[in-house]
Amino acid sequence: MITIHYRTAIIFFISSILLPCFILAIDTITSTKPLTGNQTLVSEGEVFELGFFDLGNNDLYIGIWYKQIEKRTYVWVANRDSPVSSSSSKLTIGENGNVILQNEFETAVWSSNQSVTEVNTVAQLLDSGNFVLRLENDSNPQNYIWQSFENPTDTLLPGMKLGLNRKTGVNRFLQSWKTDADPGSGEYSFKMNTDGFPEIFILENETKSVTPVYRSGPWNGRRFSGVPEMKSASKIEFDFWNNSDEISYSFQMLDNSVYSRLVMSSSGQLQRFTWVEPSRTWSEYWFAPRDQCDSYRQCGPFGVCDANASPVCKCMKGFRPKNQVSWDLRDGSDGCVRSSELDCGSDKFLPLKNMKLPESSKAFVDLSMNLSRCAAMCKSNCSCTGYANMDITLGGSGCVLWAVDLFDMRQYAVSEGGQDLYVRVAASDFDQSPTTGTSENGSSNNVGKTVGIIVGSCAVILILLLFFCLRRKKMQRLKNSSINRKGPQGRSQDYLMSEGIIVQSGKDYSNETKTDDLELPLFDFTTLVIATNNFSVENKLGQGGFGSVYKGVLMEGEIIAVKRLSRTSGQGIEELKNEVQLIAKLQHRNLVRLLGCCIEVEEKLLVYEYMEHKSLNTILFDKEKSARLNWKRRFDIISGIARGLLYLHQDSRLRIIHRDLKASNVLLDKEMTPKISDFGMARIFGGDQTEAETKKVVGTHGYMSPEYAMDGLFSIKSDVFSFGVLVLEIVSGKKNRGFYYADNQLNLLGHTWNLWTQGKALELLDETIGAEFSKDEALRCIQIGLLCVQEHAEDRPNMSKVLLMLSSDVLNLPQPKYPGFSLGKRHHEIESSSKQDESLTINEVTVTILDGR
Repeated sequence: MITIHYRTAIIFFISSILLPCFILAIDTITSTKPLTGNQTLVSEGEVFELGFFDLGNNDLYIGIWYKQIEKRTYVWVANRDSPVSSSSSKLTIGENGNVILQNEFETAVWSSNQSVTEVNTVAQLLDSGNFVLRLENDSNPQNYIWQSFENPTDTLLPGMKLGLNRKTGVNRFLQSWKTDADPGSGEYSFKMNTDGFPEIFILENETKSVTPVYRSGPWNGRRFSGVPEMKSASKIEFDFWNNSDEISYSFQMLDNSVYSRLVMSSSGQLQRFTWVEPSRTWSEYWFAPRDQCDSYRQCGPFGVCDANASPVCKCMKGFRPKNQVSWDLRDGSDGCVRSSELDCGSDKFLPLKNMKLPESSKAFVDLSMNLSRCAAMCKSNCSCTGYANMDITLGGSGCVLWAVDLFDMRQYAVSEGGQDLYVRVAASDFDQSPTTGTSENGSSNNVGKTVGIIVGSCAVILILLLFFCLRRKKMQRLKNSSINRKGPQGRSQDYLMSEGIIVQSGKDYSNETKTDDLELPLFDFTTLVIATNNFSVENKLGQGGFGSVYKGVLMEGEIIAVKRLSRTSGQGIEELKNEVQLIAKLQHRNLVRLLGCCIEVEEKLLVYEYMEHKSLNTILFDKEKSARLNWKRRFDIISGIARGLLYLHQDSRLRIIHRDLKASNVLLDKEMTPKISDFGMARIFGGDQTEAETKKVVGTHGYMSPEYAMDGLFSIKSDVFSFGVLVLEIVSGKKNRGFYYADNQLNLLGHTWNLWTQGKALELLDETIGAEFSKDEALRCIQIGLLCVQEHAEDRPNMSKVLLMLSSDVLNLPQPKYPGFSLGKRHHEIESSSKQDESLTINEVTVTILDGR
């Protein structure tokens, strides 16, 4: 009897410990069994888990993640914009039958917010990742009262639908997290445009406007016409519905053991990830925007973008560039215009193969019409600009008509995809011989026109030469007269124009002179004197080789940064010309924004947006301040610089080589977002140009690539070298110039190489980073840095490859080769390094050594 009691006691004791674990391993909550604290719901097949989570800022969210994946991957967040702060908060079924999240005061913070007729409801987590509210005794999916699949956050899962539910009127869309550590509603969304011929856009949600960034193209029966990669997705089945109930898109996995998800990232990229079981990692299967032609309206109206061509924008036969000057500078945003007037009765239609269909929100769609009837309808409507099949399956069916300008067209290679598009052109242009097709500027190549162009060009050149000579004399007189003026009111716009700089008064700044034909705000010198308190020392933000930078406050309260170029700098006006001409045309979140300039007698000033945290070097190389740069911020800064540099090299209107990328030329705003600045040394490359040579090598010692410093050869790869140095400096918190290890034999690059080859790369990390960092990310950044500083330019990756390596934790990176300039100082270098702003000659090439500005 005693033995029986003893065993009973043991069983009771073990049960009391284990029973709560079994109780918590449930998939359903009720009004009497809420979810609290560290409890979680687990779907029946243990695929997904739901519970409270904290990303390290003491804010609690209810979210869903994969149960079997060790590193949590969140796919849905309930209270993304309404976190709670107490672990005593609970998720439960309220008195009105809705699922609600209550804080510690039992106040509802988040709710399913449905009209529920019966209160005997439960909330259940399914193996699909769907969290549903249903009647207790009714599991029919058609009768769900509410479901998370109808309320997505940033992730689309298999079976989840994106688009318009006509019954409820809700347009389901993805919206990014604010940052990787903040699941709040971010700046980017992926949303179905249901007007006309439906298609999906990536939208950037700015303060007062929503800007399209990328367009999928409409659904053509097999895939979105702008996503040819969908045809190679053998393990994924895509579905599209357009009926009385819905306009929606979804995908299914043909192998349920494979996890895949579509994510709208906080950086503005739409990414598809697939779980790779052997390596236990997420592999980036696809992403968009992928290239320059994925940028929305890259080539303007009637322009066609071709990523395999250079330049990427071209005009169709029968069209020519609207703005030839911008077109020649690789800026196709103004698009193309017709070469000849249309004559409705005789117009013809130009067939274009492998096309991403034009923007289709204003298109007319008829499912019952075949292509021949579609062509006849378009021809009879004088406003119709083009037509195509709505569905390309089974030989093609349906009709799409455009009666507006055609935007955002793209042509793919034959093997990639796209579909046929027919564009209206004048008969005279259509009937040109085949050898007179469209060149990249849209002009004809026939002999008669060629002769006419040559003769006309010669005449124009002679006229321009005569005009230029007369204008130059006039400008010189104006320049001389302007220099003789005195005082703050002696500003000379004519002098500015004579130097090749065109400015505009686009904003009504205090005391600012207005001029109708200007293109950049022109500030009055007096205004900037007042704003900077007469360029006081207290307002000084920094100083460099070409002058000082001051903080200023305009009368309207706007804070600015004013670069005052040194009067004694022989290169000052050249730097100002270059900077104004370049920055005014560049727009990117990781490039500093130029607000205007000022030229008055000997004063030359540039006005920029104000950067609250100044330059990167003021924080990175200061032991006390660098503690503010945790690993996440450092990684974000590296990624931001990479995005800005990629924009300069590939995605901007002009291909720009910066030539002076360094820590002091990376500015940080109040959010620590990096912005590349100082384009005084930058050079423009043509679309086909990959390398240039100069006799005057300018830049900063420690950041210049070997081929540039030694032979004057610069290219995008010389910028990549500078970026690699910058990456290693950000990781280590140490300068490449001035850092020497082991009896002056190794600089930072050589020291990093030694640690890498010895398997001790993590010893490079700045000790102020602390213990909270991703070892994989840190090692990947060090490896990328070494790949970028390899001695030979051809071994270095381009910036698009660098961004891919930074964003993918499963990509196999190549092993780096020996870095350039990794040895320590030679004797003559030690002697000269103590001097600033001096020049030394290497192989008859002058190298100007400039310290941080």
